[in-house]
Amino acid sequence: MSIPNGYHNRIGRVDLDERKVSYEELDENDVLKYIGGRGLGARFVADKSPKIDPLSPDNVLCFMTGPLNGSRMPMSNRLCISGKSPLTGTIFDSHQGGWTGPRLKWAGLDGLIIEGRSESPVYLYVEDGKIEIKSASSLWGKTVSETSRALKEKYGGKGVSVIAIGPAGENLVKFACIVSDNYRVAGRGGAGCIAGYKRLKAMVIKSSSGNAPEPADGELFERAVKAVMDRIRESRITSPGKGSLSVYGTSANVTFINAIGAFPVRNARETHDENAEKISGKVLRDTILADTSTCYACPVRCKRVYRVTGKYATEGESLEYETIWSIGANCGLFDLKPIARINSLCNEYGMDTIEMGNCMSVAMEASEKGLIGEKIEWGDADKMIELVMNTAMRKGMGDVLAEGCAESAEVFGDPEIANQVKGMGMPAYDPRGMKGMGLAYATSNRGACHLRAWSGASELMGYPEKTDPLEESGKGKLIAFLQDFYALIDSLDVCKMGSYAPLDVGMYLSGYNAMTGLELGEEEFLKIGERIYNLERHYNNVAGFDGSDDVLPGRFLKKPSDGRVCNLEIMKEEYYRIRGWKDGVVPEDKLRELGIDRLI
Repeated sequence: MSIPNGYHNRIGRVDLDERKVSYEELDENDVLKYIGGRGLGARFVADKSPKIDPLSPDNVLCFMTGPLNGSRMPMSNRLCISGKSPLTGTIFDSHQGGWTGPRLKWAGLDGLIIEGRSESPVYLYVEDGKIEIKSASSLWGKTVSETSRALKEKYGGKGVSVIAIGPAGENLVKFACIVSDNYRVAGRGGAGCIAGYKRLKAMVIKSSSGNAPEPADGELFERAVKAVMDRIRESRITSPGKGSLSVYGTSANVTFINAIGAFPVRNARETHDENAEKISGKVLRDTILADTSTCYACPVRCKRVYRVTGKYATEGESLEYETIWSIGANCGLFDLKPIARINSLCNEYGMDTIEMGNCMSVAMEASEKGLIGEKIEWGDADKMIELVMNTAMRKGMGDVLAEGCAESAEVFGDPEIANQVKGMGMPAYDPRGMKGMGLAYATSNRGACHLRAWSGASELMGYPEKTDPLEESGKGKLIAFLQDFYALIDSLDVCKMGSYAPLDVGMYLSGYNAMTGLELGEEEFLKIGERIYNLERHYNNVAGFDGSDDVLPGRFLKKPSDGRVCNLEIMKEEYYRIRGWKDGVVPEDKLRELGIDRLI
């Protein structure tokens, strides 16, 4: 059969060793088995041995779109970046919104695969289905916004997106990120570190929507678009101009996550704080909000444009819940102005704010315990700004923090003070107050992550059914379903905020079938998500990970908060049974069932 609609059937392969670009068609079987985005990215990453060093020419960096990118489908704006993580040693993918995903699709490519390592800094120019390699020597050392401004001046701002790394990526900070158009961040896993190692400074994409994918069934696709828009408008969370996401942005989470005792404070030594309201979405709106912004094809406008005057003067965009928590409450800082300033610095230098916040909270606890000589007090905004700058440049204490929170805690002499899984710092939901998140963190294929399976969909919002956030029973089934479901969303590649509406499996499937011309049922569709998750897990197994790595830090298992701990083993037993795994390892019969080729 031929490649379905929704694809250009063109992948660019860039060999930085030889400074050569080639093009190839998609494999029909891969498209049907893995869709695009995260799924196809994992498939291409798995072409290389799972045992390679992440910082070697053998590691690939994949930029992938999905079949809905750049279409009229609401929230069809994501771009997936995949590789083997220098922070965790696992397979990983990280996504960014804005316009880069659609523009790459409109430029006539389904994705790019970057191989090898350039002898000198380069950037890529993409237009009309073609890729050019150009010198970036004059851009090396510049911040993200400086790089973006220079390239947009060169190529004209209209119809142009710039993806760039900052000095943190150049200096191989393990959690360096890739930023598009200054504010849209592919944060987790260290994609910016891989790009820095490869000496890939940036990518310029120039295109227009005239090359958007055409649905196989236009009438059916328009019905699917209308159904999605209706659901978004009806939701108390996503309704444009009315829902909590639209009014407060993702920082709306601060108030209610703190209220249920799932808001980690001061390196998760507490699970709520009376000062949390000072950094809430409402206070953000009433104090530093300058405007709202949005991504391609998104009516919600959850992005906050902020402006701060005075000592911490800054302006920027995308001050998210996770950042407000990681830089704020996690470090004992309850003031939005310095939090915004630190967020801007992380964007400029190109660093994941979640990991940066975890690194600083580890340093603060180490300092308090006398493990290090340097005085780093909770909530000391000026010291935090210094640490951010030094981490990006690998100076002093920053050279330690640049390795990530897990390695930092090892160096400080107390690994237990790092709240991490598989080497990645944990996000803003305490598993003692939301038990499903404990299992989601532990079994995430890319390290501690709320976006592999956000249990709040069920525990707080009732999708696919309402469960008690403090109940462990049944969470194995829930997390396995959400992991498969989110793997599909990431492969289409559309924004997960739609799941707040909630957009359910059937709604995503309707759009996918109408675009591609396929006629999949829900069970077959979810099987694709299961295949993607198991391929990632199998990759990690070959890389050396098993059930002993599906763990949580001791404070969540042994140190009660409000009398609660997270009983992980109860949930893990149920989860492994449902997955069909043996101690966290995908067995041969499961690989055969899902049609996954065994990796070596």
